[in-house]
Amino acid sequence: MMAERAGEPEIDARKFESILRIPVVMQVVIGSVTMPVSNLLKLGRGAIVPLDQKIGEPVDVVVNGRLIARGEVVVVEDDNTRFGVSLTEIIEPGSGARRM
Repeated sequence: MMAERAGEPEIDARKFESILRIPVVMQVVIGSVTMPVSNLLKLGRGAIVPLDQKIGEPVDVVVNGRLIARGEVVVVEDDNTRFGVSLTEIIEPGSGARRM
């Protein structure tokens, strides 16, 4: 059994483990744009779509539609073929931050 925190019920370790295995959708949002469908239909291979985010601005880390953190894009491997996100700010739970 896990230790009980003040005012919180005790959680069975097996139940806690099953909760930790629940899959969630995590997204890193590097920017967005709003455009009419007519412009969307004109896009083709090689088209550039300018986003509202500027280079160097933090990216949003979103889990199941809720903003949970912000971070910076970083290169993960030496050959520049993979990138990741270094978290720089954790959004406080209950702040009401929603994205999407």
